Amino acid sequence: MSLKPYAKRRQRVLDSLGDGVAVLATAPERLRNRDSHYPYRFDSYFWYLSGFPEPDAVIVLVGGAEAKAILFCREKNEERETWDGFRYGPDAAAAAFGFTEAHPIACLDEMLPRLIANRAALWHSLGHDREWDKRIAKALNAVRSQGRSGTRAPGEIRDLRGLLDQMRLSKDEHEVQLMRHAADIASAGHSRAMRACRPGMAEYELEAELSYEFRRRGADGHAYTPIVAGGANACILHYVDNNKLLAGQSLVLIDAGCEVAGYASDITRTFPVGGRFSAEQREVYEIVLAAQQAAIAAVHPGASFVDFHQAALRVLTQGLIDLKLLTGSVDGAVESEAYKPWYMHRTGHWLGLDVHDAGDYKTGTADDDWVKLAAGMTLTVEPGLYLRPGSAVPEHLHGLGVRIEDDVLVTSDGCLVYTNAPRTVAEIEEVMRHE
Repeated sequence: MSLKPYAKRRQRVLDSLGDGVAVLATAPERLRNRDSHYPYRFDSYFWYLSGFPEPDAVIVLVGGAEAKAILFCREKNEERETWDGFRYGPDAAAAAFGFTEAHPIACLDEMLPRLIANRAALWHSLGHDREWDKRIAKALNAVRSQGRSGTRAPGEIRDLRGLLDQMRLSKDEHEVQLMRHAADIASAGHSRAMRACRPGMAEYELEAELSYEFRRRGADGHAYTPIVAGGANACILHYVDNNKLLAGQSLVLIDAGCEVAGYASDITRTFPVGGRFSAEQREVYEIVLAAQQAAIAAVHPGASFVDFHQAALRVLTQGLIDLKLLTGSVDGAVESEAYKPWYMHRTGHWLGLDVHDAGDYKTGTADDDWVKLAAGMTLTVEPGLYLRPGSAVPEHLHGLGVRIEDDVLVTSDGCLVYTNAPRTVAEIEEVMRHE
């Protein structure tokens, strides 16, 4: 693992601190039940600055003329390593991960008041974790108790996440490589699910195909709970039961991505269980695909984050008029939000260490205060139509749910779609052709 990206990010934070100090903890281990834990997953902000994979760890960044990056982590413990596996310990961790120094995590509460004393500002993740807020308050009070001896507590408390959110919006080369690798694996998983799909299968069988391909190719696992939604289940946006049988005449929507070294991919594909689109399914699918193509064309440096949503929205709305679900003009239907019964979500989100990644979408409260896209940003483009059974929907369209989602990197002159699962009708039917 290259240390350079993490060290560069820490240095950027140090350069922003002035005479301040920043404190950032990783995620704790979580009990699943009794003495069994959930699989451990580090805190994304902590990982972004460290690449250090163990729980019970904290970074302290001390700004100023003698800036330093300090890691607190678990000590070496042969007995615990016999049960739980390897631990770096402070000495090896400092060398392996490029920290100025490292100490046992047990020393943190004793050392923290000294580290924050006489500093202009203290940065930490305000409100993120109640217990950590209490620990920070305790350290501040310990410093304040020494006021009569001339020791000063930081005069300003600032939210570290705001600074890191801005940094995380633009991906460096290391991050882009990891995300493209995750996207390649996830794309292969979706292709595998298409090839494996047969009428009468259970949704969870397709989920198993995804899981196998993800792990077989070296992913850490799913980046989020996968959605495998057959038929009308696709009209439930966050359907995760994945336990129904797949009817041969229906579509199945799969929203699934994997994680590689903490970085997520996020892909949705919708395809016919029987391998061939019906005329009605093809018509709805082509509307959504055209909307996605229009949205992707609107992703480029200088464009607003809302521009590609508006581009998709106009195509979807025209499609709803063509399907006779709406009447009137596109402009009127968009302005009145008449499309919302069948398209109720935004067309994309930031993507990175979190599936819905860190970073603001607006810079203010005005309608046009959306963030401007810039090279290095990564996002999803995912229009859809969800035609739930009801009196407003003709029976031949009942239960048709289609979403198409790809991962997109903003480049210097446009954008790059770096997911590559089959997407057009012809590509999907070719992959699903059963010899």
